[in-house]
Amino acid sequence: MIELKQLTKNYGKGTHMTTALSGLNLSVEKGEIFGVIGHSGAGKSTLIRCINLLERPTSGEVWVGGVDLTSLSTKSLQAERRKIGMIFQHFNLLSSATVYDNIAFPLRLIHTSKSDIEQKVNELLALVGLEEHSDKYPAQLSGGQKQRVGIARALASEPEVLLCDEATSALDPQTTDSILKLLLDINKRFELTIVLITHEMHVIQRICDRVAVIHAGGIVEHGAVTDVFLKPKHPVTRDFIRGELDNSEIIREAMNVSSPISSRVMKVTFLGSKTYESILSKIVRETGVDFAILQGTISTIKDTPYGQLIVRFEGNPDDIVITKDRLIQQGLEVEVMG
Repeated sequence: MIELKQLTKNYGKGTHMTTALSGLNLSVEKGEIFGVIGHSGAGKSTLIRCINLLERPTSGEVWVGGVDLTSLSTKSLQAERRKIGMIFQHFNLLSSATVYDNIAFPLRLIHTSKSDIEQKVNELLALVGLEEHSDKYPAQLSGGQKQRVGIARALASEPEVLLCDEATSALDPQTTDSILKLLLDINKRFELTIVLITHEMHVIQRICDRVAVIHAGGIVEHGAVTDVFLKPKHPVTRDFIRGELDNSEIIREAMNVSSPISSRVMKVTFLGSKTYESILSKIVRETGVDFAILQGTISTIKDTPYGQLIVRFEGNPDDIVITKDRLIQQGLEVEVMG
């Protein structure tokens, strides 16, 4: 659906040149919610603005729906852009226009009939839950309501792709959850491809299918959210996840606990339906190993439940090894710590 090939974007010239993107490659499949996460200055905003050529890359190709946007004339590019909707961090609404007129704006630009505009805008108002706010102005709305107007406006031209540029970072946690739920519903209802950039890992965890981690203008890690979140490889990725699953201090304390018998600390990861099964307790009963749970997390990544336990096993060293092996045989991820 979207393919970025050797994308490079420079600003300035000579000694004053800054490289925002450097030979970046990325593919997004049709109908998925794809997240791009990175710290400030990593290049994520430039990346998403290159997808619809609000920023024209210095070199490389941008393919959307089988069309190389970088090769198009201005007129042809305008036509292709109608297939790409975009919502922004600070909403970018017309302050002097009502909610109705903000949503109708892109339809009027392409000379849609008045009756078709009315039908479409009313459908979108119902979709985003703003039927009663049609005649209000942006200044009369909350942040979450403004973003709902932005989403409705982006959907007015029935795009195939929706780009979300830090769409929830200006919102409180409860409102963020409601907007993410709306985006998830839109994705399922219209099979809309969504590209979402953020610096918040919980946003990626909540609705994305796959994620790419951007750093210094390049992709340093990418894959299914479950793989990247639970088994991060790059230091930047681990830095994002540390706030969600920070167990370094607990592990250090567990290592320093003196014990008259052999002990090992392990991280055990459950995924899917196994999260709710009593696998650990059954296995330790069979092997005779004692255990203490030092930390535990149970949550979901989009629709997939997962659990992570930091466990100290105590007992005969051979029995501890057998316990570890049996946990792995049951399909769990087991990492010996320290």
